[in-house]
Amino acid sequence: MNLLTKFSLALVLVFAVALLIAGKVSHDFLQQTARAQVLQQAQLMIQSATATRTYTEAQIQPLIGLRSRSEFHPQWVPFYAASQTFKYLKASYPDYDYKEAALNPTNPRDRAVDWEADVITYFRDHPGKTDFSGEREAVTGRSLYLARPIVAERGCLQCHSSPAAAPPAMLKLYGRDNGFGWKLGEIIGAQIVSVPMSVPLSSADASFRTLLTSLVGVALFTLVALNLLLLVVVIRPVGRAAAAADEISKGNLNVPELPVSGKDEIAVFLGAFNRMYRSLLRAMKLLERDP
Repeated sequence: MNLLTKFSLALVLVFAVALLIAGKVSHDFLQQTARAQVLQQAQLMIQSATATRTYTEAQIQPLIGLRSRSEFHPQWVPFYAASQTFKYLKASYPDYDYKEAALNPTNPRDRAVDWEADVITYFRDHPGKTDFSGEREAVTGRSLYLARPIVAERGCLQCHSSPAAAPPAMLKLYGRDNGFGWKLGEIIGAQIVSVPMSVPLSSADASFRTLLTSLVGVALFTLVALNLLLLVVVIRPVGRAAAAADEISKGNLNVPELPVSGKDEIAVFLGAFNRMYRSLLRAMKLLERDP
């Protein structure tokens, strides 16, 4: 096995170990980054839903005025408006789901399931918390979610304090059994955006494949460049010196001196070889004159 092959194998081994370490570190980092990006998008979606709720309560409901006593339409309700707005947003983000889950909602579709109820309970037990994220097992696999608490405000109590305060049309639509008894400042539900873990994982895997391809490309380019440098700077000069030494050992003293350029170790070696060769020629000439 020649020197170039040994050097190439050593570099391949070094690059392989480096790629394994870099791959592990970068893969974990990309997964964390992708997860953070998905949560950031979920946060923007919750903020958008909150803006819809605020707009409905601050600008739509005052326009309704006294009509709310004789009429009732779900479109007037902030809960409903935020959920419906998200349906249009979901067309661009099909993997994301949004729900305004409540423990005691007026509309049965907003009732919290077991894990959503646990999230609401967490907010009740930690009133200072403004958001909460986590992972859960879903039917389709692991899911990532971000939640924010929904607090009963004064405007909510106009319909949800007691059945007597609710519009008759609302009672006719939903009945008198659910969605009442809310108290001012009480955490009655949570805004929850959920997305399958496959979304951040697939994004991280795609970025990792691109990064790994780039690293392998850089490693191959570096390997070729170093091999060419080794060939030009070391292998060829040493090979010429070895060939010249072989000819001299066979008695051929007409070998030209080796070219020397630079002041590195190879140049020093070639210069020493030339001096040794000249000394040998002088010694041979002296022996020929004085046998």
